Amino acid sequence: MKLNSFTLLLIFILLSSDDSETFKSIKNPNIIFIVSDDQSWKDYSFMGHPHIQTPNIDKLARQSATYSKGYVTSPLCGPSLASIITGKYAFEHQQTGNDAGYSDRDASLWIKDGYRFTKKKKKNNNYLYSRERNEKFDFIKKGFYRNKLLTDYLDIKGYKSFQTGKWWLGSWEEGKFNGGMTHGDYTKMGRHGDEGLKIGREGLDPIYSFIDQTQEDGDPFFVWYAPFLPHTPHNPPTELIDKYIKLAPSEAVAKYWAMCEWFDKTVGDLLNYLKKNSLEENTLIVYTTDNGWIQSNKQNRYAPRSKRAPHEGGIRTPIMFKLPKAIEPEMNTSTLVSNIDLVPTVLDFLNITGEELSGISIMEKEKLNARETLFVECYHHDILNIEHPTETVLYKVALNKKWKLMLPNTKMVVREFTLPEEQYYGYYSNQPQLYDLENDPEEKVNLAKEYPDIVAVLSEKINNWWQPVKYMN
Repeated sequence: MKLNSFTLLLIFILLSSDDSETFKSIKNPNIIFIVSDDQSWKDYSFMGHPHIQTPNIDKLARQSATYSKGYVTSPLCGPSLASIITGKYAFEHQQTGNDAGYSDRDASLWIKDGYRFTKKKKKNNNYLYSRERNEKFDFIKKGFYRNKLLTDYLDIKGYKSFQTGKWWLGSWEEGKFNGGMTHGDYTKMGRHGDEGLKIGREGLDPIYSFIDQTQEDGDPFFVWYAPFLPHTPHNPPTELIDKYIKLAPSEAVAKYWAMCEWFDKTVGDLLNYLKKNSLEENTLIVYTTDNGWIQSNKQNRYAPRSKRAPHEGGIRTPIMFKLPKAIEPEMNTSTLVSNIDLVPTVLDFLNITGEELSGISIMEKEKLNARETLFVECYHHDILNIEHPTETVLYKVALNKKWKLMLPNTKMVVREFTLPEEQYYGYYSNQPQLYDLENDPEEKVNLAKEYPDIVAVLSEKINNWWQPVKYMN
């Protein structure tokens, strides 16, 4: 058969089209964000863990565009989750910590007190649920909610949104959701999720009921599923502990491994519900975590170089995007992707032009592949001076496929912190740390002195990137 020039041109156009054209033909897919809480990037079967079994997330990974070199924006849940819902870095959205500090004293005075004052006062005065803490946190919230959230964008498109699980910034109403679980009332122990933290651990019925209602009403939906899993308390079902106690080096590790599988089971329950109700084909699933975790062998907490740390154990995570017939499944082991990319990707799907954001839609493959550098911020747990929230930055990180630079804030990190109990709070070296991720993925050898030119280049990138906005309150 002889093909004319028009036919050849048509074939060329069809073959040249990519996923970006396909997804734009899908109108208002449902959206679910699945956000793991305190989980190492290695702690999945599909990522190579020899013992932890995660069959449901493994299946999701096979069905998704999965990026094994994903990164969080901050290795602390408060600022990290705020970045996921805004598409902004913490220095932009201003929620740089989990709690408001004990007083308005600046960080330098807190350092002079030997890094102990805040913790002691909180314990003695039940500060976390006090009026003082609440008033200071209200100040932070007022500034944060001047940002545009993903829920704001979705409301324009007629979405109904539902909050469950971890949520630091008050109630679901304040987060512009149409329904949810977190009340945020400090007089009722409202902090970092409160009633919302029951999701997953006590089933998924609130999510099912919400989705059922949206289907009756004919509305597209957005679900924020950020369960307190595998986060402490590590109290998984007995049968899972019995399974892993035979394999793990300690009971503490066995319980954590069991928590990972318990979380996986809840993901499976959610995905099976979608399939059973014929929602799988038109639902965009986005998977990530808030920050990393390495389980201590001896204690029921994280080990150094994980949560709150600038190391890979604190900031790396697999990131997944699944939408059948619109996103081609692949296991991408080289492209750098960040939680800062989640909101731009959703806006791209919905053909919404939002404010200028730092992230890149994963559908813009050429731009994504051309990205040279990712950035991460590490902050102290508390915002010690609420009028200057970026003051407590500990490390600014720039990384590419080969090099990673951790640049300390020496006003906070005033010396070498070597004890595990010091590193538990996110304090490590007060000197620049440069690692060759290709040849030293465990970050054992600091090459900053051997490669000052690389340090200079990445430092300049950090300085150009990290430009805190004037506080919005």
